[in-house]
Amino acid sequence: MKAMILAAGLGTRLGEYTSNKPKALVEVENAPLLEHVLHRLIRQGFTDIIINVHHFAKLIRDFVVRNKNFGINIQFSHEDFLLDTGGGLKHASWFFDDENPFLMCNVDVLTNLDLQMFMNFHVQNNCLATVAVRQRETQRYILFDETNQLVGWESIATGEKIVAKRPVGELTRLSFMGVHAFSPQIFLKMNNVGVFSIIQAYIDLAKQGEKIIGYRGDAAKWLDLGRIEIFQRAKSILGDDFFTSA
Repeated sequence: MKAMILAAGLGTRLGEYTSNKPKALVEVENAPLLEHVLHRLIRQGFTDIIINVHHFAKLIRDFVVRNKNFGINIQFSHEDFLLDTGGGLKHASWFFDDENPFLMCNVDVLTNLDLQMFMNFHVQNNCLATVAVRQRETQRYILFDETNQLVGWESIATGEKIVAKRPVGELTRLSFMGVHAFSPQIFLKMNNVGVFSIIQAYIDLAKQGEKIIGYRGDAAKWLDLGRIEIFQRAKSILGDDFFTSA
């Protein structure tokens, strides 16, 4: 199976920790974030991985080479300027040329979500994209209707709310877990160009009637390491088993 790791960001929320290295190489429990994510993907059957890079890109490349590509096929998608999550995915479309479904995840998200089960769910539901979500208080939510289809987005902070298509029944607010599954048809359907977020692409695709569904990951351990104070709490939140089994 193939996967993409989003690792091009500047990591500005981490302050001085990313002044001389990319966020992907900031360590948690004695190993870089990227290493934890790679081990999790490899353990769950992913053998071909592309990493998008921009900020301190050479350091990420050198780290992967020093570790002998972790024994798998690892490629890089270099971004001369940041393309955001959707633009970054589209820029790496050449890698996903085998007509098989694939996964995308954030480098600063650690989770023990069963990715095999997640991918199987995606395939069984025959949809364009599947988004891992959970019930959690946050500032931004993805909106799903009673058929589990993505229909919109809402920001609590700004009050902005977008409903892309008429929902079936009541709306449910769910928070994004930083993990997606895609049909390779996504590249034929996505009309967005340049710099754009994958959430914006989802909204546009939902308007066109495309099937994008949610996968509930409430039972999984999950941690967003976008803020440095979370690093010190990682083991207490995720547990010893998460790191010893990486």
